[in-house]
Amino acid sequence: MHAARSLHQSEPPALPAPYLLFLGDTVEPGYAKTAFGLRDWAPERCVGEYLLPGARVSTGLPAMSPTQAYAAGARALVIGVANAGGVIPEHWVAALITAVEAGLDIISGMHMRLSELPALQRAATCHGRELIDVRRPPDKLPIATGRKRSGNRLLTVGTDCALGKKYTALALARAFTSRGLDADFRATGQTGILIAGGGIPMDAVIADFAAGAAEMLTPDAAAAHWDVIEGQGSLFHPAYAGVSLALLHGSQPDVVVVCHQPGRDRVLGHAHYALPSIEDTIALNLQLGRRTNPRIRCGGVSLNTAHLDEDAARRLLAAESDRLGCAVADPIRGGAEFEALINECLG
Repeated sequence: MHAARSLHQSEPPALPAPYLLFLGDTVEPGYAKTAFGLRDWAPERCVGEYLLPGARVSTGLPAMSPTQAYAAGARALVIGVANAGGVIPEHWVAALITAVEAGLDIISGMHMRLSELPALQRAATCHGRELIDVRRPPDKLPIATGRKRSGNRLLTVGTDCALGKKYTALALARAFTSRGLDADFRATGQTGILIAGGGIPMDAVIADFAAGAAEMLTPDAAAAHWDVIEGQGSLFHPAYAGVSLALLHGSQPDVVVVCHQPGRDRVLGHAHYALPSIEDTIALNLQLGRRTNPRIRCGGVSLNTAHLDEDAARRLLAAESDRLGCAVADPIRGGAEFEALINECLG
């Protein structure tokens, strides 16, 4: 018999692996951030990708059927898409059942529960496979207290969704550790949880408990310890600003790093809304963040320059640093700019 379960912050990273990454028939790269995140930050756990007809997004991993992936060592299919609303389309179900029949467990970070798909649940029961939802918060979350906690906290914030907050947090946490600092990456979304093996999916928490969940995720720590917290959404987002504000208040960051993708000027999935400027994003996060941490400051800006060549990216980083008067880097490119950003964050 299969067992439906969820992964909470306190559970060990015991997900079945390696993974076959399922992208369905996705056409928007921004919605495939789970697949890209696992490819980039947990490549040793990814054996290939599984696409449906009509898909226009690829991770570049080998294309495999579930049967081929199982033969290559995969033990779970991960739904690598986080679409608007977190819904699993009905026309994906047959493909998921095929994966179960091939011997793979199913791991999902969607809002929609795998157990809400009767045909898939029947197949999992029949074949003895697990259906695992990671976008489920712990039970009995506390109401936020607003009490200032010990230790140091850095939160990545942004001008929009899906532009680099998770990658920036992961890169900074790794950089802090490489410098000999005691640092933890704190995951707040389904992809980060899959990478880290634990965390709290902030956008699945009941609103009254969201700031409390952020407090729980980043408890009191030693004076020299750093929690590097994955940001969510944007304070300017017409749909998700509430999640961003709860995370800002509850995590009480000492430092924020503002993330932006140059060239993006409209909100992803809400094209009738313009993106805010980097300056306005810094100002609003500092204004609202002072409510629970009066000493909050901006450590700098992270730009996602993946669409630019090396020379153009370096010129842009230098120009934006001069314009904004702070450290500006692309953490994935690294280099002197990223070292300067780390230095500014650490103060």
